[in-house]
Amino acid sequence: MSIEVKNITKFYKDQKALNNVSFSIKRGEIIGFLGPNGAGKSTLMKIITGYINSFEGEVLVNGFNIVSDKIKAQKSIGYLPEHNPLYLDMFVKEYLFFNAEIHQVSKNEVSKIIEKVGLFPEAHKKINQLSKGYKQRVGLAAALLHNPEVLILDEPTTGLDPNQLIEIRNLIKEVGKNKTVLFSTHIMQEVEAICDRVVLLNKGEIVADKKLNELKESSHQIVEVSFDFKIEKQFIEKIPFIIEVNNLHDTTWQLIFDTKKDMGATIFDFAQEHGLKIVQLNTRNRNLESLFRELTS
Repeated sequence: MSIEVKNITKFYKDQKALNNVSFSIKRGEIIGFLGPNGAGKSTLMKIITGYINSFEGEVLVNGFNIVSDKIKAQKSIGYLPEHNPLYLDMFVKEYLFFNAEIHQVSKNEVSKIIEKVGLFPEAHKKINQLSKGYKQRVGLAAALLHNPEVLILDEPTTGLDPNQLIEIRNLIKEVGKNKTVLFSTHIMQEVEAICDRVVLLNKGEIVADKKLNELKESSHQIVEVSFDFKIEKQFIEKIPFIIEVNNLHDTTWQLIFDTKKDMGATIFDFAQEHGLKIVQLNTRNRNLESLFRELTS
């Protein structure tokens, strides 16, 4: 395993940030690391990278303990934090040459990584002259420069325009073929486009750890329906197989059923029985965003 997280618990004074968290990641996997704000994602990533040393449990990166073999573990990690720390008064190439020297990497690798992340048009500029998207590319270039086996990315597509986003998405997918990638984001479409598997954290605990296609496979059916006038929730709850009822707006409802049966005809029968007219009815597939809401609400 490239990353092994074993029974991690972390307190900040009396507040428990992580509660007995365990998972492992194999080489070549791209993991979507999800959770609402305050779930403990950043804390766990800081533990995996060796930034936080005080915790219960054990983390192994490429077989090295992140506490007792910290330097060896960190050498195999490329990390792009959420708040990308850059020396803004340095030129792009100057900054990457500086990083190459730290990692004892040949300076010839700088030109290769500039080309790889699409920085060539801006490589002659100072970092403070770059757009937010290109600053993200500089951070990603620095994370990849020493060819790490493990890549940890915290919100890497923040600030990118649609074209840049597709380019960086493709780059992450490409490097993920022979590296381990832990990818944290709030953009569900990015997870669905890039990741093989999802680890979902809520209130310091793992609430889901599954392959993306397994997580989305479900008998749950979501229907949004608008009636011609407002009715009480308790009447709708009598519809067969219904497990959740949400009033979206006035006469519009979101209904979640635990069945693979098409519930459209049943809802029409319900409306006729109660003297209602259906103004609009839409059935939609269960996506990652709805799963996120269900598992973290």
